Amino acid sequence: MTDMILYIGVGLAVIAGLVVALIIISFFSTWLKALLANASVGFGTLVAMRLRGVPVSLIVDARITAIKASLTLSTDQLEAHYLAEGNVVQTVQAIIAASKANITLSWDRACAIDLATRGTSKSVLEAVRTSINPKVIDCVIEGRETIDGVAKDGIQVKVRARVTVRSNLDRYVGSAQEETVIARVGESIVSTIGSSENYKVVLENPNSITEKVLDRGLDQGTAFEILSIDIADVDLGENRGAALRSSQASADKEVAQAQAEIRRAAAVALEQENVAKVQEMQAKLVEAQSQIPLAMAEAFRSGNLGVMDYYRLKNVEADTEMRSSISKDSD
Repeated sequence: MTDMILYIGVGLAVIAGLVVALIIISFFSTWLKALLANASVGFGTLVAMRLRGVPVSLIVDARITAIKASLTLSTDQLEAHYLAEGNVVQTVQAIIAASKANITLSWDRACAIDLATRGTSKSVLEAVRTSINPKVIDCVIEGRETIDGVAKDGIQVKVRARVTVRSNLDRYVGSAQEETVIARVGESIVSTIGSSENYKVVLENPNSITEKVLDRGLDQGTAFEILSIDIADVDLGENRGAALRSSQASADKEVAQAQAEIRRAAAVALEQENVAKVQEMQAKLVEAQSQIPLAMAEAFRSGNLGVMDYYRLKNVEADTEMRSSISKDSD
């Protein structure tokens, strides 16, 4: 019985030794590499990282890179950022680049920037590089390469502008990006052109646009600091004022034509009404003329009109007709 227990103990010891040997063999090269780089990591830490599904070589290499750059980063910090789905390598590189450029950037802020830019075209390393080397942005709005504004004289002015920006790492997280800067600059340029008395003011002094735009503090609430706004090209466009006046004249013409048509229709209606009235009066005249013979007959019967009176009336009518005929012939 004692021998059996002894055999079991020896077997367990052998198995434990084999497991330890396998662990040592598996992590020895990584452990030795870290030790030689003065970035030692314990075997227990290596095993724990493997059990948590963290790539051991990635964390160790990142720690070695940081130590060689005189940065103190623990494996716990690197591992926590990896588990948060951050890019450990780029974050370490960003910290190193900021340190070499004498830019203050803590590990926590670098991790926050990296996580904030995850899933976008940006990265924490790009943010640091832009902070070191300012970036030039072409103001292209909705596919148009120029920013178009109209001066007070109605002439369209087309401006091609470039903005030089530098990343502000302290407010990079949660701030507006390049699109907002471009939109603000474009809006300010259009507003400045619109406040100019004429297009000649813009052509003679394009720098006046940049000076007025810079004074507005367009970088507030953004992840960048605007260093300069440069006008690359200024060109003239259409005469929008003349086009608007032409459109207004066409509209006024159409309104006048409509009003004239209304007056013509009213005149036609009035003419037709007058024709009807004339016809009505002629009918009344004919009716009145038809009553004359009856009245004369009644006058004869009553003795109010004699034969001589009748002939004198006929003579007057004949004389009147003769005079009218002579007058028409002379005309």
